[in-house]
Formats: sequence, C-alpha cells, structure tokens
Amino acid sequence: MTEPSHSKELPGSLLTDPVMIEACRTRDFGRIFRLVKARAGIYPSMVARRCDLTPSRVGEVIAGRRQLVHMDVIERISDGLRIPGHMLGLARRPWETPPSLTVRPREPAEVPASAVEPLGAGLPGPDVDSILALAAERDLSASTLDALHSSIADYWRRDDEHGGETLRPAVVGQLRYVVDLLKEQRPVPLRDGLHSIAAELARLTGWTYFDARQYNQARAYFTESLGLAKAVDDRQFMANVLACMSLQATYQDKPGDALALVTAAQDQARAAAGTTPRVLAMLAMREAFAHAALGDHGATHTAISEAHTRFGRISTGDPDPAWIAYFDEAKLIVDTGIAHGRLGEAALAEPLIADALRREHETNHRGRAFHALWLARTQLQRGKLDEACHTAMEALAPAVAVSSQRVAGHLQEFHAQLEPFRREPAAVAFEVRLREVLPRQISGSPRP
Repeated sequence: MTEPSHSKELPGSLLTDPVMIEACRTRDFGRIFRLVKARAGIYPSMVARRCDLTPSRVGEVIAGRRQLVHMDVIERISDGLRIPGHMLGLARRPWETPPSLTVRPREPAEVPASAVEPLGAGLPGPDVDSILALAAERDLSASTLDALHSSIADYWRRDDEHGGETLRPAVVGQLRYVVDLLKEQRPVPLRDGLHSIAAELARLTGWTYFDARQYNQARAYFTESLGLAKAVDDRQFMANVLACMSLQATYQDKPGDALALVTAAQDQARAAAGTTPRVLAMLAMREAFAHAALGDHGATHTAISEAHTRFGRISTGDPDPAWIAYFDEAKLIVDTGIAHGRLGEAALAEPLIADALRREHETNHRGRAFHALWLARTQLQRGKLDEACHTAMEALAPAVAVSSQRVAGHLQEFHAQLEPFRREPAAVAFEVRLREVLPRQISGSPRP
C-alpha cells in the first residue's frame, strides 16, 4: 500500500504535547517514533528514510532493543523529523531560522584601499607558482620518498596532539604535489613509492575529515586512498583504509556497513603476502566494534579473542608497515574495553580502559580525552556517579588541547547521559567546569 504523503513539519500540537516534550528531554526515541507514527502519520519506514537509518534499526529502537546515543544520529533525527534542537538538548538547527529573520553581519566601515596592504600582497600568484614548478628540477630519489614518509609521520603525531583541522591544508597540498609528480614518467620503484605516499596522504586527509565529522568528504578521500593503494596492489594498506571506513560507519550508526567493510578489509589482508599478526589483530578488533554495534555478544567476544590471539603472535622481527605502529598493547587493551562497553558490559570494560588510560602518552590529547570519556561512561553505567564525573572532568584538559569534533560529540553524549542526575553535586560541578572551558559544547543543553 502506498504511504500517504505528509508535511515535513510535525504538528504543533505534537511538539507542545507534554508526553512528546518529556520523550525528547530524555531522548526516548522509541516513544518519539511511536508518537510521530500515531500523531503525524510518519511510519517507521519513513522515519528511516528521513533520518538516514535502516528500517531494522528503527524497529529495534521502537521495540526497546536499541538505544541511540551518538550525536550525529540525534542530529539526523532532529533534522529529519523537524524536532527543534532545544527539545533534544541540541543547539538551534539551521532550518529553525526562517531566511527572512537571518541576521546579516554588519559590514565593516570602508577603509581607503591605499591605507590597507592586502594580505599576501608580496607573494607570487598561483599562476606564477605553476610556471616556476614547470621550470624546477624534479629529480626524484629514494631520499625524496624518505623525506615524504617522515613528513607523514610528523603529520600523524601532530594530529594526535592538536587535531587535524589546521593540519589539513598542508596535507592536501602535499597530496596534490605527489599526485602531480605521478603525472611524469618515473622508474617503477619510484612510481610505486609515490603511489604509496599518495595513498597515505589521502587516508590522512580522510581521517582529518572523519575526526571533524564531515563524513562525506572523509569517505571521498578514503575511496581515493583505496584506489591509489590498489594501483600498486598494496593489499595490507587497502585493508587499513577499509578498516577506517568501517570505524566511520560505526559512528554513523550503520553497523551493517561497518561489518561489511571490515570483512572486506580482512579478505584483503589475508590475500596479501606477509600480512603481519599486528595488522590482523587490529582488523579483528575493528570486527569486534562492528559486532558490538550490532549488539551481537557472541560474535563480539569471538572477535576480541581472535584479536588477542593474533596479538600474542607478534614478534620483534615482524615486517610491520609503519602505519600500524600505533596498535600497541595499550591500544589493544583500551579497544577491548570499548568493545565490551559498547555491549553494555561495563564491569568488564572499566578496569581495561582504566589500565590503558594510565599507559596513554601525555601528548596524545585526543586519545586521552576519548578514553577518559569512555571510562566515565562505564563508571556511570555501574552507578559510580562521583567517579564518572571526576573522570570526565579529567577529560576536559586534553579535550581543550585538541581540535576534534569527535571528542566534542563524546562530551555531548556523556553530558546527555547525566540528565537523570543533573542536581547531584558531582554532576553540577562537572557541568560548571564544562561550561567554563568548553561552553559551546553544551550551548543547546538545558541548565539544571
């Protein structure tokens, strides 16, 4: 039967109904979806299309078998169902302000052109840069490739410390430079090396967009990286890129996609000659994340066991690619804890995440912020409100130090989970501190 067409806006009577207001305040999406079906004629299949969710996921939410906590998903529901942001504890959504009421910034007073020196006036224009590039000697050697690899390693270090927002222009510029070098005839070893470097730069660019929650751009660069790696048949690196895309799918609440992508990654890794145990351990852990997002306890535990088995086979002589060096014992432990946490197994998750957090390098601000917030979440699940708020307070310093929308999203999620405890002293103290150091993260949230 054809579904009736309905206005995109929800009825005013529904948005002002105390039952709907309370459901939104507590983010009870099962009740919200039932209300919009009964009162607005928006059936689950339509909810799925509007909010970019799968119909099965909407059905699980309505049946009470699944909760939706990711900020990206909550924002999609607000936008798809036209629920005003403040009702869901979000900032005002762009569509809430009619164009006629949009405030235009006041134009600055005109200053005579002769009184202002244009920024970059002393720099050559892009056309001159192109001419100079053509005239320059570009005698590539193995040392040139080494220098480019060193730059990538430095980019990753700075990304961990400060985030990728300000780093991205430099990375994209170097990616374009390397792609331009590939247009010229090169000996096969140099050409393959350039392809590998371009693939790494494209993945890093995709990662910075992923961390900024700009998922379409991230996917475009990940896809480009995949193609560059395929051109030189680097199956281990292809597996690495597919694993990144799988992780992104879990953030977008698309666990079916996450599982398909990591399964493809494992197929690539197994088909490659010399894939190391460390790479296979990382991929098994990403598989565990996908199963946990699907709520499959048995498959998650099996994948975790596989990750630890593979990690136990690592030896010092393994020819590990440079990009997998981050997956050390502390990373294995914290990811194990997070996988258990995603399943709601807080008693298993808490000691693992706490142990890994103690080992975390001080300069890895994003990792420390993430893992502290995951620890706070598991402590809250175990009823340890004071400890959870104290741990979340400790996450604020590294969160301030790094520019990461993913960190901001985790902060918003934890802040929302404190809703039932808003008037408890520990929760009040955390919110006061949060408003002091990161006021924009909760600008749309109700005050206690």
